[in-house]
Amino acid sequence: MNNWGKVAAGVVLGVAGTIYATSEEARRNLPRTARDLPVNVRRRYKNAVSAAREASSSRREEILRDLEQHDRAHAGRAAAPEAPPAGPQPAAGPTVEPAPPHDG
Repeated sequence: MNNWGKVAAGVVLGVAGTIYATSEEARRNLPRTARDLPVNVRRRYKNAVSAAREASSSRREEILRDLEQHDRAHAGRAAAPEAPPAGPQPAAGPTVEPAPPHDG
């Protein structure tokens, strides 16, 4: 049943949009707020896009700052030579050579 409600709403919106787009008289008779709806929607869209771009820009700056801090934290480790491990080194085990191919 829920799908039928969506279908009915789509039909109503489609018919209303068609009438609005094709009938200048219908547009004139609509109340002022209904006639300004496309302008309001356009303004809201532009505001939303602007806010999203600003948020994206600030997030990008935040990520770059975090990466720079991370690089600085690891730069000291990369520049310092590694100290040899304490204690005796384990002896290298015997090397194993591959067996020659077996013809037979």
